[in-house]
Amino acid sequence: MAQTSLPSSGLAAKCGKVEEVKTQEEGSARKPMFDYHGIDQDILQEIAYDALVWSSLHGLVVGDKSVQRSGKVPGVGLVHAPFALLPVPFPERQWRQACELAPIFSELVDRVSLDGKFLQETKKADAFTSRLLDIHSKMLEINKKEEIRLGLHRSDYMLDEQTKLLLQIELNTISSSFPGLSCLVTELHRSLLNHYGEVLGLDPKSIPGNTALSHFVDAFAKAWTEHNNPRAVVMFVVQAEERNMYDQHWISALYNTHSITTIRKTMAEIDTEGELLPDGTLLVGGKAIAVIYFRAGYTPNDYPSESEWKARLLMEQSSAIKCPSISYHLAGTKKIQQELAKPDVLERFLDNKEDIAKLRKCFAGLWSLDDSEIIKKAIEIPELFVMKPQREGGGNNIYGFDVRETLLRLQKEGTDGSAAYILMQRIFPSVFPTVLMRDGICHKDQAISELGIYGAYLRNKNKVIMNDQCGYLLRTKVSSSDEGGVVAGFAVLDSIYLT
Repeated sequence: MAQTSLPSSGLAAKCGKVEEVKTQEEGSARKPMFDYHGIDQDILQEIAYDALVWSSLHGLVVGDKSVQRSGKVPGVGLVHAPFALLPVPFPERQWRQACELAPIFSELVDRVSLDGKFLQETKKADAFTSRLLDIHSKMLEINKKEEIRLGLHRSDYMLDEQTKLLLQIELNTISSSFPGLSCLVTELHRSLLNHYGEVLGLDPKSIPGNTALSHFVDAFAKAWTEHNNPRAVVMFVVQAEERNMYDQHWISALYNTHSITTIRKTMAEIDTEGELLPDGTLLVGGKAIAVIYFRAGYTPNDYPSESEWKARLLMEQSSAIKCPSISYHLAGTKKIQQELAKPDVLERFLDNKEDIAKLRKCFAGLWSLDDSEIIKKAIEIPELFVMKPQREGGGNNIYGFDVRETLLRLQKEGTDGSAAYILMQRIFPSVFPTVLMRDGICHKDQAISELGIYGAYLRNKNKVIMNDQCGYLLRTKVSSSDEGGVVAGFAVLDSIYLT
């Protein structure tokens, strides 16, 4: 059985602040049981049953893909969100490191977004990113300024087993999902450990607090206040069919806490109902829009016609606060991530040498497909690389021998793959035993995890109103799976247990 000793006291970062957490005194309790496969089967079934009840009562739910209307009509075809039954042990030092990076990355995104020339220099882009660059170029031509800038980002990391380094997978600047459901999983695990912790030798206080939802809501409320139109609403831009709508609805509870109205519109509906007034005000369905929150628009699938592109341009032209603006969106693309990893590029945007060093420490290897030496190495040893396309969403990365086949195909076709892909060092995190819950059924398997840290950033001209680390998302997937999207069916939601 894998056992990990806990120190007598520790520090856990909670939403950008550090708070004392009590951990088990050495010898005062059972040693923590992280080999979840060794738990007595009867106890495991009890924990699973209680977890399913808790999920149903507390809204840890998604739409059931087997029910036709579950992605369109709230309350129809609900099923618990896929989750891990118990939390993942995670070293406190790397947890603190990830939390400290969040406000630095948010500041970096803001600085990059203001450098239109740098964003436009990414000439080699796939067709989708080229359309985004076209909109950005139009905003530069009309000298469109985003004086109030709101970013709700998530930086995703894996802990490399061999080096114990925390390495960044990607930085998400659009549609950073699961602030609602991730908080619920944290509370679920704390609830289960309150009941079963003594048997398992696990302390619920070692699960760090997760207030991603309240911070997201607070960021929207502050942005709405800065916009200074009490009649205006917050608009969620959503996909026509969204089984993950409940994660979004947790945020739209803004009215309950701040008396702010939210509406949900698809991009096609915005094209039909949208109107831009001479003063820059955006009306949709007759309602003035203060803040636009994109939970769609990050993938080519969200633009099936010119109607959606017209809607995106209309929103960018408006004075509404965009989360994200087109420049924030572009700052999160894989190509920009690759450029920022090059020598001396971070110095173009940041002044603090300590901050720059902290960012560089978490950068994994990133290369353009222009690099012939790296291409040669990737063909020879493809298992050490991942090919990443510009687009977001699960199921798009290329792994293993498929990397070799894709690179050879691009060479044979004479296709410039550098426009569509980047190469990234493949990270090999620790594998651990876990119990996954999906469709009400327990699955024991070996798994790996990916930690996402949320950051909220709000600026009005020269005044930074908010720059906080605000909670986290942990996704766990079976170690044999390459992809990590929860809604796409590759992973489950999880929480961390500080060691």
